[in-house]
Amino acid sequence: MSHPVPAWPTDALDALDRAFDLLCRPPHPLSMDSRAVAGLTKRSVALDELRRILLDPATSRTVRDEVWRELVAAARSGQPAWVVAAAGMALPGLRRAATSLGPTRDSADLDAELLTGFLQALRTADLTGPYVCGRLIAAGRRAALRLRDADVRHACVSRNGFWSAPPARPWDHPDLVLVRAVTAGVITAGEAALIGSTRLEQVPLATIAADAGISVAAARQRRHRAERRLAAAIACGDTSPPASVPAR
Repeated sequence: MSHPVPAWPTDALDALDRAFDLLCRPPHPLSMDSRAVAGLTKRSVALDELRRILLDPATSRTVRDEVWRELVAAARSGQPAWVVAAAGMALPGLRRAATSLGPTRDSADLDAELLTGFLQALRTADLTGPYVCGRLIAAGRRAALRLRDADVRHACVSRNGFWSAPPARPWDHPDLVLVRAVTAGVITAGEAALIGSTRLEQVPLATIAADAGISVAAARQRRHRAERRLAAAIACGDTSPPASVPAR
């Protein structure tokens, strides 16, 4: 007895989830050869397993970025399956970004714009520097914010004039905050990697210092100065998402 095929999801992120699941199903799941990435087991890794590895806090930022450079290169090779694969690998982060946009009646449209912005960045983004996946997701989030804020401005106009709108949250996923701080020139990409590795991923400062060829004291001082600039920028709103309605 045949089972009915479930209807294809109408939401962009749900549809991506379904497509990624199909790519990962046996007998021939889409896989990546991990031999090109130092720090991973030298074998072919199915993408759903690879995504779990990247989400594991024990996986270093360096490994994550190297895997993402391989994924982006595959997506740019002209094979549509790898475009879906790269987007599916980023799906947990895309869902967090979608949640950070706040409740809205047009969430399906925002999800579609978020994914469209991510895919545009997937084709064009510079892969040098840390936080490859975070920067791609941040590009998608900016696209969704532009759509959301345009809708909010339109909704705030009535026959009786302008109504105030609630402000956007000044915080979201830490990786995205670091990405925006680098983009704004508050900290360098290297300082973002230092903060992210030691604060978010709990990599010992001594390990980072040894890799950089500097003393632990110098690494601690470098991190302290960067964190002071970052804290001041956050307090001033310099790393916040754009407000829903421009100040007048």
